[in-house]
Amino acid sequence: MSDGTSRDRDEELLLARISAAAGRAHLGRRRATYRAEPYGATAHAGRGAATRWPTIRWLRWAVAEAACRSRRADGRAEANTGARLDFYEHGMTAAMTAAVDGRIHVIRYDTTVVRRRRVLSPQGVVRAQVLVDVEGEPIVLRGGDFGRPEVWGPEIRRAVTEAQVPLALAALAEGARLVFGPIWITRDEIGSRETSLRWPQVQQTEILNGSVAIRVAGRWQVLGSVASGIPNVFVLHDLAGHLTGAERDDD
Repeated sequence: MSDGTSRDRDEELLLARISAAAGRAHLGRRRATYRAEPYGATAHAGRGAATRWPTIRWLRWAVAEAACRSRRADGRAEANTGARLDFYEHGMTAAMTAAVDGRIHVIRYDTTVVRRRRVLSPQGVVRAQVLVDVEGEPIVLRGGDFGRPEVWGPEIRRAVTEAQVPLALAALAEGARLVFGPIWITRDEIGSRETSLRWPQVQQTEILNGSVAIRVAGRWQVLGSVASGIPNVFVLHDLAGHLTGAERDDD
């Protein structure tokens, strides 16, 4: 069997496992797929241009570093060929390695928790989203791991918000108290630690400089810590918009 035929067969088997896992979790129809990016595809772009008069020592170092990156890239590309994210109506799957028998993580939009982080990668410190799969295990998705992060990153936040906000609003209407890390909300109030404010006092809620901030009496007040430590901060932001709007509609 040729290498090409073997790879095709492996991809078919992987896709069959992904489809089966998505079916068991009732994720619905597949909408999009994003495949792994080869290592080093965009790393260190423009470094040479930043040095106007490179020295011989610098050139030798740059050539050696480029050779090392190339060897690492070849190994990573071979290992990750086939790794992919598959997006469905009600969730997504993440096959983090190319191995046909590797684990496939299943994430449901209505139950997952998403945190924004900055994590180490071969390219340095990069932004990442950390999701929780249906078994409670965290999955780290770095911007450079899969193609078109500018598309799938916002899509995760949009889909989770659309799935969780209606459920959260229904729970609040029944008197629930929802907790987002250091911040809590009810249908009447928002608070953190020793601070609590009724929704009619809140003029605006935003994510400012990585923190959740609310505008009260014309001034901004920070609630909680940086957004990277706040679970589903975009869901919280959307709920605040609904609750402040509802209060104004009632006036």
